Amino acid sequence: MGVKTIASLNFEQRLPRVAASTYLNSAPLIWSFLHGSRRNQVRLVDAVPARCADLLAQREVEAALVPVIEYQRIPELAVVPDVCVGSTGRVRSVVLVSRRNNLKEIRSVALDESSRTSATLVKIIFAEFVGHLPTWTSYSPDLPRMLSENDAALIIGDPGMTSSREGMRVWDMASLWNDFTGLGFVFAMWMTRLDLSAQARNIDFAAARDEGLDRMEEIITTYERSLGLSPSDIRTYLTENISFRINESMGRGLQLYFELARKHNFIDELKPLKVGFIAGIGK
Repeated sequence: MGVKTIASLNFEQRLPRVAASTYLNSAPLIWSFLHGSRRNQVRLVDAVPARCADLLAQREVEAALVPVIEYQRIPELAVVPDVCVGSTGRVRSVVLVSRRNNLKEIRSVALDESSRTSATLVKIIFAEFVGHLPTWTSYSPDLPRMLSENDAALIIGDPGMTSSREGMRVWDMASLWNDFTGLGFVFAMWMTRLDLSAQARNIDFAAARDEGLDRMEEIITTYERSLGLSPSDIRTYLTENISFRINESMGRGLQLYFELARKHNFIDELKPLKVGFIAGIGK
């Protein structure tokens, strides 16, 4: 790798800072910024979803791919419309794993510390539909340790797909939500500060998504090596399990999720969604 000049470093420092995880489920949303036509338009910060929310809250980035529950917790945010990480049914990478066979038997849950939307979703499922609240403890995503100390473990992202679950009962959280509500689910969306910089306003996140989806085969090749999954498995995941656009069912699911989070006091208030004026969208 060549030594960067002062001029190139100054150029990078002037670019809007954008945070996102490099989990497989966000790969089509960030491919354009890493490898495509927008790779010189932003400074991409690699962080797990929970950390992305913290970076945005602390004004260390201008935009981030954020767990949706954090919209209700962080003041003065706007969402980028129609671009998301969501699912209309089985998501595969957000799972509750247990040696017990019935949700009613679960009294303690280890929560993946990378997660916030999914952690709240698990709590809502128990409070609203199962009828009791287990105890909760946050852990790094280490399934054997999580289950050695708890009845169940929530694990998300790439570890949620690749961790061994032999002999375990696995509940897919998007499927479980759909079973109880009949609706799709939104896990994360691009969000920005309402006082975002002029540079950040020009980032076209929808076009970046579309470019990433067009380069699906390159994404599959890259993640096949790093995750050890087959190309067909990755392709199915990105084209059938994950949705990168919000349909009516997912939009209604998002609203119900927020309402139930407020009902059970997992958020302090219920804010209506504010759509950001990003690259001419939402005007």
